[in-house]
Amino acid sequence: MRILHTSDWHLGRSFHGVGLLDAQATFLEHLADVVRSEAVDAVVVAGDVYDRALPAVDAVTVLDDGLDALVGAGASVLVTSGNHDSATRLGFGSRRSARGGVHLRTRVTDAATPVLLEDRHGDVALYGVPYAEPALVADTLGVERGHAPVLRALMDGVRADLATRPPGTRSLVAAHAFVTGGAASDSERDISVGGVGAVPASVFDGVDYVALGHLHGRQRLTESVRYSGSPLPYSFSEHAHRKGSWLLELGAGGVERVDPVDAPVLRPLALLRGRLEDLLADASQARHEGSFCQVTLTDTQRPREAMERLRRRFPHVLALAFEPEGRPEQSAGYAERMEGLDDVDVCCAFVDHVRGAPATDVERRLLRDALEGGRLRAAEAVPAPRPGVARRGAA
Repeated sequence: MRILHTSDWHLGRSFHGVGLLDAQATFLEHLADVVRSEAVDAVVVAGDVYDRALPAVDAVTVLDDGLDALVGAGASVLVTSGNHDSATRLGFGSRRSARGGVHLRTRVTDAATPVLLEDRHGDVALYGVPYAEPALVADTLGVERGHAPVLRALMDGVRADLATRPPGTRSLVAAHAFVTGGAASDSERDISVGGVGAVPASVFDGVDYVALGHLHGRQRLTESVRYSGSPLPYSFSEHAHRKGSWLLELGAGGVERVDPVDAPVLRPLALLRGRLEDLLADASQARHEGSFCQVTLTDTQRPREAMERLRRRFPHVLALAFEPEGRPEQSAGYAERMEGLDDVDVCCAFVDHVRGAPATDVERRLLRDALEGGRLRAAEAVPAPRPGVARRGAA
């Protein structure tokens, strides 16, 4: 059994104003080519299919074409929702899609319902655990509010179902989560308030392979717990990433091998730093003339028409910063000063800056509640109607 692990497509997202939809469509075509060339049986997509809960029409078209190409190439497809997706919208028509080979797992109630495949060694059970906002599902699951308790409860359901399967059934779980030990980048949206979103890898014990989504760097936490990362870079912090997916092979006893599959590269990323005249004259920088560039100028005075002059040599400069040599440390850029702070700390720092006095404990609690409320609204929570009672205004 050969399975391709991918995630974090973020269809519809741009990169510093550059549209990426054509490159994203090219990546999905690449996946279909891999399915054909490597005789892949299943493609697993671990969340953040879209970049926003209300995707643009052209992003929906790219997904429709991409899923059709994957199924047409001969693979079953398992898709889970991530924190960027609207679970309701992505999961629309899931029962009909399943009959066509695309299995959508966007509701926690379906997490323990596997997609069952079969090879000469027996059954393979593929489970999809969608991103679950703790404040929305913890009470239903009967656990404390937190990512770890929620994921433990969902994985308990997976393990309970797996225990009912024939002996020797191999298993895979696709989940969208921030697992302890993973390396983050600047382009992932925080899934926690107060830095409590990380969960230990041990939450997923008991299955043969864990296909993770959320972090954008392809990485291995253990031999059987991995992030595929995003197929394209979405921030310059990803300049050293090798983008792509994982191709795993399940034998009679479980995972036998896992190989990286590199994605097509739209343009490499380059971080350039130095004085303007030096960057324009340095012959060694020729290799970056076709790259997306982030440039930090260190001239003691801000050069005139710096962006225009840079773009004559580096046409794809997308970000320009100015850090004069000898600048005092306290004059560091905003992003640098905010590094390591969670959302609540950033808000409190703003209060301190504007008012000249730190936020009180009461104000800090109010800010935390406001952030949590914003995250819940973003999750598009819609209460289910009581049986037999229509929801007013429902269409």
